[in-house]
Amino acid sequence: MKNIRIALVCCAALGAQTFPLSAQDSNPAPDEATTSPIKHVVVIYQENRSFDHYFGTYPFALNPPGEPAFPAADDTPSVNGFTSALLYRNYNKINPFRLGPAHAQTGDQTHEYTAEQKACNHGLMDKFVEFTGTTDEGQDPRQVMAYFDGNTVTALWNYAQHFVLSDNFYGTNFGPSTPGALNLISGQTHGATPPNLSTDSGPDTVDGSVIADPQPTGDIANTRESVRMHGRNVGNLLNAKGITWGWFEGGFRDPFATHIGSDGQPKTDYIPHHEPFQYYRSTANLQHLPPSSVAMIGRTDQANHQYDLVDFWSAAAAHHIPAVTYLKAAGYQDGHPGYSDPLAEQTFLVNTINALQKLPEWQNMAIIIAYDDADGWYDHVSPPIVQQSNTPEDAFSAPGMCGVARPNEFQARAGYGPRLPLLIISSFAKTNYVDHALTDQSSILRFVEDNWQLGRIGNQSFDEKAGSLLTAFDFDDHGHRVRPLFLDPTTGQPVK
Repeated sequence: MKNIRIALVCCAALGAQTFPLSAQDSNPAPDEATTSPIKHVVVIYQENRSFDHYFGTYPFALNPPGEPAFPAADDTPSVNGFTSALLYRNYNKINPFRLGPAHAQTGDQTHEYTAEQKACNHGLMDKFVEFTGTTDEGQDPRQVMAYFDGNTVTALWNYAQHFVLSDNFYGTNFGPSTPGALNLISGQTHGATPPNLSTDSGPDTVDGSVIADPQPTGDIANTRESVRMHGRNVGNLLNAKGITWGWFEGGFRDPFATHIGSDGQPKTDYIPHHEPFQYYRSTANLQHLPPSSVAMIGRTDQANHQYDLVDFWSAAAAHHIPAVTYLKAAGYQDGHPGYSDPLAEQTFLVNTINALQKLPEWQNMAIIIAYDDADGWYDHVSPPIVQQSNTPEDAFSAPGMCGVARPNEFQARAGYGPRLPLLIISSFAKTNYVDHALTDQSSILRFVEDNWQLGRIGNQSFDEKAGSLLTAFDFDDHGHRVRPLFLDPTTGQPVK
């Protein structure tokens, strides 16, 4: 919270000044040479929620007394959410049921590569209680069918009203946090060593592809099994073009610092397996060294583009945030079930986005709120299988099978995985718009690649298959720009 307060003070000093979009210079600096008016991409990467879990009844909230109200605009478009049949005659063992803000804190569900495929049950989407519901710590496995509405995830629903919500965005592969984080920056989970690493709960890698949550080899905060990734990621592409960029994560400077989580227990702010650039030697800062100066944030020095959240706000105060930014909340605010919850997540999101909208860079910024995996929470949409795999860990269509893999394709990358929330916040975003275009986590990678003309990762990266995020924007009418939306971090409601 201290970092956010610093940010708000800095942004208040900057004021809400706006600047008109100017024509590109004939010899633009690398950060400015973009294919769209977007000069700054800020990806806020949150944890472990399915689309239906957060938006299944959007835009209709129950609105009981005593909870933050959500009144939907009359012209709000519909989403591919819950129908009456899905709510009241569901083929899972229990119907979906609503949780209000008084029950925002829930347990963590099972979200392993194989378990999520089994829950899909050949695309019937009716085995969630059996395979991703959990009995850990005395939990009722039926909790996996729970969902929130606009009285709990109020800020996210208000952002959807004002900007863009996608209802057709997926995890690139089945599985937990690390595969999602790796796909965000490389579209690739293959290339891990050692390839035969396993734990009591199953393998971390299969045929060289990451399917679980090993930590990055060499990180000073590591506590257990680890892997190193080989190959390229978007950081390498950005460096080659001289584009400024950085990953900013809560607790990075002091990776052993803790906060009390939503479950009442201490939780480390920094979580190693949530930091994808640390897996690659070329983009790692394994000793968690700070930047050599504020002026070097976003450029290559001893920090190697890996920073604490406080460093981002230092750069913002100095008017030189990187062109491409990834923001990761400290653990207690990242939304992960168990140690975090939607209300703690809302505090982080709203304080961050309020501050970003006060920066002069807001005028040419795209903020993307995305999630690393679904945590096993129920979603009724069967993910389109665009990548087949046949390993002992696959189980979508039959034991050992997720479709029929093609020769010479990397294995254990079955996907797409479960449907996830995605919101795009920008002055160029369409207003109160639901985007139905098919996209996945590597679509964010592709947007960055295309906007700065970086080229592709190669080596079977999913960026080649990724759908475009451009349908969420309106770049044609420069006279009509979407105004900022400032929300209350406690209630998620618009500030009057």
